[in-house]
Amino acid sequence: MLNILFMGTPDFAKDSLEALYNEKFNIIGVVTNPDKPKGRGMKLNISPVKEFAISKNLKIYQPEKIKNNEEFINEIKNLNPDVICVVAYGKILPKEILDIPKLGCVNLHGSILPKYRGAAPIQWAILNGDTQTGVTTIYMDEGMDSGDIILEEKVKINEDETTGELWEKLSRIGAKLLTKTMYKIEAGTAPRQKQSDNFSLAPMLNKEMSKINWKTMSKIQIKNLVRGLNPIMGAFTMYKDKKIKFWKVEIVDEIILDKQTNIAGQILISNDKEGLYIKTIDGAIKVLEIQGENAKRMNIYDFLRGNKLEVNEIFK
Repeated sequence: MLNILFMGTPDFAKDSLEALYNEKFNIIGVVTNPDKPKGRGMKLNISPVKEFAISKNLKIYQPEKIKNNEEFINEIKNLNPDVICVVAYGKILPKEILDIPKLGCVNLHGSILPKYRGAAPIQWAILNGDTQTGVTTIYMDEGMDSGDIILEEKVKINEDETTGELWEKLSRIGAKLLTKTMYKIEAGTAPRQKQSDNFSLAPMLNKEMSKINWKTMSKIQIKNLVRGLNPIMGAFTMYKDKKIKFWKVEIVDEIILDKQTNIAGQILISNDKEGLYIKTIDGAIKVLEIQGENAKRMNIYDFLRGNKLEVNEIFK
């Protein structure tokens, strides 16, 4: 079996590591990001990849940096991996590492390349309202997700699917695709296809983009923003100087609008029997899951039993 050095950090990567381990590939080491303090107590939090590696007594490496880290690079050379598998590791590999394994470095990416190169391909597929995405394995080069394609698998995106739901689905499918890729590399039958130059980027998300712009965003754009930021940070709006997050909304195709109601962001209906309806520039949305400032996430009916959002008030 192949001697594999695995590099990854989140649960998306953990599923791939577990799949390779279960297929009896020889995992000679696991590289993951350093533990980070998290929460109010700032307790050190270990990555899902490290957690799995510990449970299987796999050798773990957690360098703060890998570029110009001669000690780490020499240690990897001494391991002499056949392949380095990289899944959502979070650091760019320098040429000194890319050149180590004799069969190459292989990356699992959460899109159908060359679409959505970059850090957040799954999130941007939802934010842009795509109906299809997938996973791709590539031979890594010095560019960002620009290496030759090995295998890919396309996946349908459901109209109400969130980033979290798509993440979990692609994590499972990607793990299977990566193991399939390893078998083909081991057998010497792995295909290799250059990417086209017609690529798009999926940069990291930022908090500024999470605010709903009622004046410019259509109802479908608002819905996609809410879906795309669930469960990462949530889309938010302001109500009487309070931050309100929306976690799930649906488009309302038919609603009787008062002729005086022509302001996007205006509350049309708000009660614990019918729910919360808000005017948009091209119709209306209904909020299904909501979170008040300094409160927990809940369904809209429970929220409206304890909180008043007044009809005709305008979200900013």
